[in-house]
Amino acid sequence: MTVHFIGAGPGAPDLITVRGLTLIRKAPVVLYAGSLVPPEIVAEAPENAEVVDTAPLHLDEIIGLIEKAHGGGHDVARVHSGDPSIYGAIAEQMRRLDDLGIPYDVTPGVPAFAAAAAALKTELTLPDISQTVIATRTAVRATAMPEGEDLTTLGKSGATLAIHLSVNNLARVVRELVPLYGEDCPCVVAYRVTWPDEEILRGTLADIRAKVKAAGFTRTALILVGRVLAETDFRDSRLYDAEHHHVLRPRQS
Repeated sequence: MTVHFIGAGPGAPDLITVRGLTLIRKAPVVLYAGSLVPPEIVAEAPENAEVVDTAPLHLDEIIGLIEKAHGGGHDVARVHSGDPSIYGAIAEQMRRLDDLGIPYDVTPGVPAFAAAAAALKTELTLPDISQTVIATRTAVRATAMPEGEDLTTLGKSGATLAIHLSVNNLARVVRELVPLYGEDCPCVVAYRVTWPDEEILRGTLADIRAKVKAAGFTRTALILVGRVLAETDFRDSRLYDAEHHHVLRPRQS
């Protein structure tokens, strides 16, 4: 018996990995985050599988379901949205399973920031512009941010920022980043990216808040900030430069 933590991807049902879908199709027990995992993915479970939406459950109840499946020798597909390594809340589940001696593994998924970049047809790292992407969030009602991980500190890097779970905190995001990135810095808010009702708002730190307020986004939206989002005047990467030689493309004599 194994608990399979599976990243379902950002929303489109065909963006789950082949491995993840294969595990769901074989699992006699499927536990999923109902508000974020597409129903089409859960529908791939076996006809007689026990399928439970864990959105209304707390951690003890979820672990109780896993213990029950373990007692019966049944594998569990524990399906999370996006990639479970980023704000997936799987660490506390795995800690409990370690204590109980229940085996598990993890199958990665497409994270929201990668899906948003694909929708934008944008590379988040460009030569001489930004070579760093920071995935972060702000504190609203959820867990407080550790010391030194506030936007004012992180923004000093000038890196491309992928700010999760913070659209309700957009005023603060703008206030803290304008002194570092400038009012004209490109900003994108990607709402329910890859879902049928996906919306992408492009703007700057100066006007993005008004655009989001007009659109009425209050959740499931990712904020991207950085010069890469609108930059076209950048140097080509050396990766494919004719003068750049490496073991797979040796210098011609």
